Amino acid sequence: MDNKEKPDVKIPKWKLWVKRFGIGGIIFFTVKGIITSTLIYFLGKNFWVIIRDYFSQWFD
Repeated sequence: MDNKEKPDVKIPKWKLWVKRFGIGGIIFFTVKGIITSTLIYFLGKNFWVIIRDYFSQWFD
C-alpha cells in the first residue's frame, strides 16, 4: 500500500458554491442580491416613510 499523502489542494470558493447550490442557485442569489441592493439604495432615505404610510393605511 502507498502511504503517500495527497497534497492539500485548496478548492476555490466559487467552485464550492456551485457544488452546493448549483448554477440556478448562484443565479438566484445573485439576482436577489442585486434587487435587494437596488431597493435599499433607492428607498434608503424614504424607507421609513414608505413603511409608515403602508401601515397607516391599515388603521385609517
